[in-house]
Amino acid sequence: MPVTIQLPAELADRLARLRSSRRPGAPADTRGTEASARRLSERYRADRPAASPIIADAGDASAYALTRLPATFAAARFAFEELARAVPGLAPRTLLDVGAGTGAATAAAWATWDSLDAATLEDYSAPALAVAREVLAATDLDVTTTLASIGPRRVGRADPGAGAAVPADDTDDAAGPDRRADLAVAGYVLSEIDDAARRALVDRLTAGAREAVVVIEPGTPAGFRRVLEVRAELLRRGWRVAAPCPHEEACPVAAREGDWCHAAVRLPRTREHRAAKGGERGFEDEKFSWVAALAPTSGPAIARPAGRVLRHPETRPGHIRLELCAPDGGIEQVTVTKRDRDAFRAARKIEWGEAWEL
Repeated sequence: MPVTIQLPAELADRLARLRSSRRPGAPADTRGTEASARRLSERYRADRPAASPIIADAGDASAYALTRLPATFAAARFAFEELARAVPGLAPRTLLDVGAGTGAATAAAWATWDSLDAATLEDYSAPALAVAREVLAATDLDVTTTLASIGPRRVGRADPGAGAAVPADDTDDAAGPDRRADLAVAGYVLSEIDDAARRALVDRLTAGAREAVVVIEPGTPAGFRRVLEVRAELLRRGWRVAAPCPHEEACPVAAREGDWCHAAVRLPRTREHRAAKGGERGFEDEKFSWVAALAPTSGPAIARPAGRVLRHPETRPGHIRLELCAPDGGIEQVTVTKRDRDAFRAARKIEWGEAWEL
C-alpha cells in the first residue's frame, strides 16, 4: 500500500468553506463542480502546452482546488518529507512556488518545515492565485501572489476576485540575488508549457532559489521524461541531486524499455472530496515523478540512503523482496529475511518511493 498522507485539518476546513461559499445561502453546486472538474481533467490529460490559463475563472479555480489540491498536496508533501530526510540541515524560511495554481505545494512545504515563514506564489491564472490565498489563510505564512508567465506563455488577466492581492507590476521580474527564496518548487507545471518555456522555468527556479529546487510531475511516462530532462539540466548547471535518486549517475530506470521512475501516495477522501469528484471510494492514489536538487553553493550535506524503493515491496513467506535504485547508479534486488530482525522490521514498514537506509 502506498504511503498515506492526509490533508491537515486546517486546510481541509478551508476547502470545505470554499465549496460551501460557491453558492451563498444554498447547497453547494456539486454538479457544476463535477462538470468543471471533468473539463479541467480532460484538458490536463491532453498533455499539451497551454496558450492561456487552463484555470480560467473562479469556478474553475474552486473546482480544481476541491478535486485536485488534496492529491497534489500529498505528492508535494511526500517529496518534501523525503528531501528533508535526505538533507537534514535544510530549514527553508522562504519559498518560491512557480506555477503555484491553488497553492498545494506551498501548503505542503508549510506542513513539512516549521522554519518556513514566507512564500511567493507565481502563476498566470489570477483566479487560481485568489483561491490559493483563501486556502493558505489557514497557515501562518506571509503569502505574496504574483501574476507571472513562464517564458513566452501569456499572462492571464482574469479577475482574481475580491480581496486578492495580485500585483501585475511584478510580472516576469527576474529574481535578483537579494530576492531569492531558500527553496523553489514547480509542481505539475511542465505539461502545460512548451520546450522553450521549460528551459525558462529551469532558469526561473535556479535563479530564484538560494538552496534547493524541487520539480514534481504526474507519474506518467511523459511526466517522468520531463523530470529526467530537468534533472539533466540541473546537473549540467552544477546542482547536486538530493532525492529521490541516491546518486548522480544516469537514471537506470530510463534504460529499461517500457518503464519509468515514479512514486505513489494514498490520500483519504473526505465526504466533500468524494462529492466534488463524484466518486464513492474513500481513498485516492496519486502517482508522480519528482526530483530535488541543491544549489552548487548550498551548504547542507546530502545524506544518501542505501537505495530508493522502486516498486511495491513483495512480501513472501519468511522474506520481503525490494527493488532498489542503488547508490552506484544501478538497480539492485534485495531479499530481506526474518533472520535479520531489524532489517525485516524495516522492510515490513517501508513503502514504494521511500529511502532504504539499511
